[in-house]
Amino acid sequence: MPKASKKRISPSSGHLTTPYSAASRQANGFASNNGPSVKISNNLISANTGLGQHFLKNPAVVAAIIERASLKPTDVVLEIGPGTGNMTCPMLEKCKKVVAVEYDDRMVREVMKRVEATPHSHKLSIIQGDVLRTALPFFDVCVANVPYQISSGIVFKLLSHKPMFRCAVLMFQEEFALRLSAKPGEALYCRLSVNVQLLAKVDQLMKVGKNNFRPPPKVESRVVRIELRNPPPPVNFTEWDGMIRLLFNRKNKTLRSVLMTKSTIKLLEENLKTHLSLNSCGRNRMDVDTPKVGLLQMSSILSFCMEISPFILLCRHRLS
Repeated sequence: MPKASKKRISPSSGHLTTPYSAASRQANGFASNNGPSVKISNNLISANTGLGQHFLKNPAVVAAIIERASLKPTDVVLEIGPGTGNMTCPMLEKCKKVVAVEYDDRMVREVMKRVEATPHSHKLSIIQGDVLRTALPFFDVCVANVPYQISSGIVFKLLSHKPMFRCAVLMFQEEFALRLSAKPGEALYCRLSVNVQLLAKVDQLMKVGKNNFRPPPKVESRVVRIELRNPPPPVNFTEWDGMIRLLFNRKNKTLRSVLMTKSTIKLLEENLKTHLSLNSCGRNRMDVDTPKVGLLQMSSILSFCMEISPFILLCRHRLS
């Protein structure tokens, strides 16, 4: 199979001077200054769709995403899944450092080769591994085209990251992105919406068509901006998420019907007993051994929970 000639871009053109840059520029629709574009598709590294790899090939979309991130010269940027480096290289020109987390060793080599001959190579640090199992370093901004099958895991890993970062500009599957900012009463409003909006502010930035990727995914995509709430709400997130999971388990039911099921009442009784035992509260507040719980006692249990758990009040406010 014939190979395309490696065509270097002159420094005066303002772009990278490596063969990898030339290949990427041609694939992304850049016209050569010396004539028609050279067909190099046979030399492009193939995407592993099993890992959710869909390379963003449109330079205009890349530029728009980086612009929305509002990068500063002093910023440390976290990029999840850099792929072939189409977004990595422009970010290196605008920030202090880029920390890229990549699972695929082929992509690690590709990004390193693409950056090594540039004056910004010292700004790139690559961590090879599964982002969900990797301890993330300090960063100011996260910019990423996220593998769609691990979107939820990445979002909550970022939301729990310490120290807090300024913002994250992320690309997701369109439906997932819309769920992040869905409001009560909308069809897409769900447990994900409640949990994310408790901890962060989510803005929809732009829609990205499937033809902007190589290979094209089966769904449309959206870019969102996530900013953590500072200070964070005074909530034990594990308890909060457990309650939200319970409430959304039967989404089309009223809160009363959800909370008055036998299994829920039993769970509340057991949790209350555990709380009283751990905090040495005794049983002077109510008799939790009563085998049958009526509406009045159920109301007392909920009132007691609201007294000892501030996050219940927050839930009450957000779901009312």
